[in-house]
Amino acid sequence: MLEEIVEYYQDEEILKADGFDRAVIGIDSGNMKLIYSVRLCIEILVLDGMTMIDAIEHFDYNVRGSYVGEKTPIWCDDMYIL
Repeated sequence: MLEEIVEYYQDEEILKADGFDRAVIGIDSGNMKLIYSVRLCIEILVLDGMTMIDAIEHFDYNVRGSYVGEKTPIWCDDMYIL
C-alpha cells in the first residue's frame, strides 16, 4: 500500500516510519500523514525476534512515543486484546 500512496501523492512530503512499510494501512490526505496499523507494527517487531511484551514496550516507547514534527504518522490502535 505504501508504494501506491507515495506514487499517488508524489508531489507531497510524506514521513515514513523506518522498518514498518508493511504496516501502512492508509493516509490522512488532509494532513499528508501516513496511517499505520499498531497490530502490524507489533507483528513486524515479533517477526524480527522480539517477544510480544518486548515488542509492545519497544513500540510504545520508541515508535509511538516519538514526535518527529507535524508529519508524525498516525498510529491506528487495532491491537488484539491479549
